[in-house]
Amino acid sequence: MNLKDRWGRLDPATQKWLIDNPGCQILPRTITAVISKESGESLPTGQHGEAAVSREDQDFIRSKLNEFPKA
Repeated sequence: MNLKDRWGRLDPATQKWLIDNPGCQILPRTITAVISKESGESLPTGQHGEAAVSREDQDFIRSKLNEFPKA
């Protein structure tokens, strides 16, 4: 999975969830399904529909922290 390449296709609410959870190593199946739907690409998932978040993706999400409005 590469969130950097999918980022522009994600809904602002999905982006906010990722920004609010920058250290997440495993995406819940509900978020995984939303990202797959919004990006038009299925994410590789485990037995329970969850997707692993790579260190590169975590770093990318953290790089977006300053760009996203604080709630």
